[in-house]
Amino acid sequence: MAMAELVERYWTAEDVRALPEDGSRYECIDGVLLVTPAPRHAHQDALGQLYLVLAPFAERSRIGKCLMAPADIELIPGTLVQPDLFVALGWKEPPYEWHNVTELLLAIEVLSPSTARRDRTFKREFYQRAGVHEYWIVDLDARLIERWTPGNEHPEILHETLRWAPAGAAEVLEIDLPGLFYKVLGA
Repeated sequence: MAMAELVERYWTAEDVRALPEDGSRYECIDGVLLVTPAPRHAHQDALGQLYLVLAPFAERSRIGKCLMAPADIELIPGTLVQPDLFVALGWKEPPYEWHNVTELLLAIEVLSPSTARRDRTFKREFYQRAGVHEYWIVDLDARLIERWTPGNEHPEILHETLRWAPAGAAEVLEIDLPGLFYKVLGA
């Protein structure tokens, strides 16, 4: 498929699913194709550290299931997103199929040089419009997390402790951000 053909058309979720597997991650929002190259090591390590905290919390709280990309999530018909890490609301029992994910309690994107602008604007606006309860943008360079919720025009900027109290959870999850960033990046 020629690069011009990749850009000059309206993309649907079905179009994206038909692309050959080539190691890139493909998403489409509002007909725009988003292509993401493989992430750097720190990006994957940050996701792993967050998963180690979020997955047991989601299971223990029975609020949903924590999963990582790649995953074909179609929150709005015709769109396809692959959040780096997410908690699918109410997705507690098998069988697990991507088309059954219709609501996200949490979507997380770890910024990369090639995705930072898109994650902070295009994808953030989409996640807010799609009703994702919380969207976290992990900025490894600044060692912070931006927390977005639907309707907010500005994020909550978190440097020290991230407290997450999703509806239905009997407890509050606390994440020590300096400790998290130290595990991923060192001193």
